[in-house]
Amino acid sequence: MKFMIRLTLITSMLAVSFMLMACDGGAARDGGHAEDEGEFTDDQPPQNPNLIDIPSAVRSNLGISFVEVERRRVEKTLRAPGRFEYQPAARREYRTPVPGRVELIVDQLARVQASALLYRIDSPSWRDFQQKLTEAESQIDRLSTQTQTYGPLLEAHQAHEESLHATIAVWTERVTGLERLSEAGGGRVDELTQARASLSSTRAGLAEVQEKKAQLLAEREQARAGIRAAQSRLSYLLDAAAAITGIDRNDLITPVGEQETAEPRWATIDKIEVRSDVPGVVSHLGLTNGAWADEKTPVVTVVQPDRLRFRASGLQSDLGVLRDRLSARIVPPTPTATGRSIQLGESMTGTLVLGLEGDPNDRTVDLYVVPDTLKSWARPGVSAQLEIITDASAEAERAIPLAAVQRDGLTPYIFRRTPGNPDQVVRMEADLGKNDGRWVELLSGVADGDQIVLDGAFQLMLSTSGAIQKGGHFHADGSFHEGEH
Repeated sequence: MKFMIRLTLITSMLAVSFMLMACDGGAARDGGHAEDEGEFTDDQPPQNPNLIDIPSAVRSNLGISFVEVERRRVEKTLRAPGRFEYQPAARREYRTPVPGRVELIVDQLARVQASALLYRIDSPSWRDFQQKLTEAESQIDRLSTQTQTYGPLLEAHQAHEESLHATIAVWTERVTGLERLSEAGGGRVDELTQARASLSSTRAGLAEVQEKKAQLLAEREQARAGIRAAQSRLSYLLDAAAAITGIDRNDLITPVGEQETAEPRWATIDKIEVRSDVPGVVSHLGLTNGAWADEKTPVVTVVQPDRLRFRASGLQSDLGVLRDRLSARIVPPTPTATGRSIQLGESMTGTLVLGLEGDPNDRTVDLYVVPDTLKSWARPGVSAQLEIITDASAEAERAIPLAAVQRDGLTPYIFRRTPGNPDQVVRMEADLGKNDGRWVELLSGVADGDQIVLDGAFQLMLSTSGAIQKGGHFHADGSFHEGEH
């Protein structure tokens, strides 16, 4: 009963719109037209019963839309259902590098630019880290100062050593002379003994000086090794600080403030600021503002909405014709919903990439396509259909969406817009060829670029089925009568 009421309402709407086809008392009768005297002439040709007037009011009331006849490789096209998803690199999670209290700066769904501040961390651990950096720098300064004192000490020892060498040479010559004199029967024994004692004492002093010199050299090398170790430790700490703060290492060591009291930048950082690496949208907040976050706690997730890919499920039985680099098109999932915002012309093209693994339970294989250009309706999770052209060399046929074809009994019909008259369509029997479940080939009767009714075709079929072909007409009250008047 409800279905009959809907049909009656649709027929009534069309009846009001088709006033040009209905009689009004003064219209032509029996193929003629009325003269002033009430006589009728037969010089007007009969109207084509398959022509339907659809002025703008009718198109608006019925939600009529059109689709153009286009060339498609219907037989060489595979279709697979799928959905949009983010590319692996499109999502970035920002976590807490050190534990601390988090101060959120952005809100969920906020758009952020590169280097935009996301949140701050007030962390006691960071202050401990700053202390380690301070200790490393202090150790370098202390050891550097210590190594600077070894230079004068070594110079003094070198001078002392040289003077001892000269003294030893003098005493050696003295002892040699006294020994020759003693052998000749002259000289004094006590002088020779004293000279030998002085020579021995000087040689002992030289040995001590050389030993001390060697010790100073060893201490200097030890201090230098300590400096290298402290510098390495400072370097590692600076690298870690750069990873924690997100600030370049060279910037961290840049002095900040007045020249006399300037400190490196890392020493002036009170709170750690986390900034976005890329422009995007804040999709998720991991905690509330002011909450304490442990190490590695996810705080903010930023996604790049334009970095999407389409993931479809292809049949394993089609692997014989599927291969990488095939041309593919992503089309809206629903081609027949009246008033939809997604139009057939808003499809996206791309290149097919086969997944590495298949699903043994569903007997499917993943298919991936990154669109060349994203349309506004593409969103993660939105379902659509993937059309894959398996043979680009095959001849393209004229085709229209299968939803544009309506049946009157067993006969398929389409409604083609009259060329040159946008307010008129002609109902014509469709000469159909092969189809892929969504698009169907038209073998004759249409040309490239012809406009075919898509939305609203069902209502037109209801109003014309078994009526206009019988030469009937509508009255203004919505009733239908057979014949010309």
